Amino acid sequence: MTKSTAALARAGKGIAVATASFAGLGTVSALWDNPFFVRMTPAGGWEVALLALLSLLLGAYVAIRRPVCSVKATGTGSVLGFLGVACPVCNKVLLLLFGGEVLLAYFEPIRLYVAVTGVLIVFGAFLRELTMVRRTGESTVEQAGTERTEAGPAIF
Repeated sequence: MTKSTAALARAGKGIAVATASFAGLGTVSALWDNPFFVRMTPAGGWEVALLALLSLLLGAYVAIRRPVCSVKATGTGSVLGFLGVACPVCNKVLLLLFGGEVLLAYFEPIRLYVAVTGVLIVFGAFLRELTMVRRTGESTVEQAGTERTEAGPAIF
């Protein structure tokens, strides 16, 4: 695979992840009217903007991801971002763990801060990966196990 073809494939994966995460998480958290989910607390404008930023960062992260990378920070940031933009009363796991009154009294006021924290964590993971790619010159391995980078064989 040539470098330009590999770059296009990485960009395509990044665009697909960004689009899927925005559409999927936005639908599940009912940020817009849809026939599948109903939001029980009103959504403000920040939720959609934070979800868009989170989705763009996730797509960019996937586009530059290295075979030997830390995905824990990205996963943690994604979960925090989702919990921050989602309806706290609609989230059955949170509702079972804490109850509706606790969520509305304590989690609802800090929900946007949780989303911003998630976006910042994903942004930090993206910057760390971008720095390592620039420093080492390695990028995503296109065919797992068949090509090698400076870091060694692909691990998926």
